[in-house]
Amino acid sequence: MSALPEPVPRLTPQEYLEGERLAEFKREYLNGEVYAFAGTSEAHVDVVCNCVASIHTQFKGRDCKVYSSDLRVKVNASGPYVYPDVVAVCGERVFEDEELDTLLNPTVIIEVLSDSTEAHDRGWKWQHYQKLPSLREYVLVAQDQVRVEHYIRQENDMWLLWIGEDLEATLKLASIRCEVPLADLYDKVQFPTKQTPPGETGDDQVASN
Repeated sequence: MSALPEPVPRLTPQEYLEGERLAEFKREYLNGEVYAFAGTSEAHVDVVCNCVASIHTQFKGRDCKVYSSDLRVKVNASGPYVYPDVVAVCGERVFEDEELDTLLNPTVIIEVLSDSTEAHDRGWKWQHYQKLPSLREYVLVAQDQVRVEHYIRQENDMWLLWIGEDLEATLKLASIRCEVPLADLYDKVQFPTKQTPPGETGDDQVASN
C-alpha cells in the first residue's frame, strides 16, 4: 500500500521518522518525500487478513512472526521507509532502534495490488526490496482476479517467477516453510462482476470464494 505524495518540504530520514512516530496516519518515505496512504477496498482487506491468518497459524511454536501493514520496514541506510501489506520474518528480528517499530530484515514481503498502488509495488518498491539482503521472497497478489506473482531469490541473486491463476494452486513460501492455498488466500473475496458484451447473451458472473 501507499500512494499520493503530500506537498511538504524534503525531509531527511531522521526528520521523517521523528514525525512519523507522532503522526496520526501512516506515511511512507522515499528520497525526502512522504506518501500518504490511499483508502483500501474490502477485497484488499480480505486478502491481507486471509494471508496473515494462514501464515500466523503455521508459525505457531516456531521462531517466526508475521505482521500486517502496521509494521514499518526500512530498506537501506538512507531509506525508503515503507509499510508492506504483509511481512514475515523467521529467526532474529533486527530493528532500527529501541522503539522496535522499524524492521530491517524481512524474509518475505507480500503486497496486494490496487489501481492506486500497483505502479509503486511493481516499480520503485520492488527495485528497493531487491536490495534487502534478508529478503528471500516477494509476492504480488491481485485483488480483482485470481493471480499471484511469486518472486523467489536464487543463489546467484537472480529471481525466479512463479505465477498462480487457479484456486487449486498453492503459494509455497519455502524460506519460511509455509504454504497458502489460493482458495484460502481468496476466501470470501468478492471479485468484480464480469459484464456481458452488448449483443451477446449470458449471465454476469460473480465469483465468491
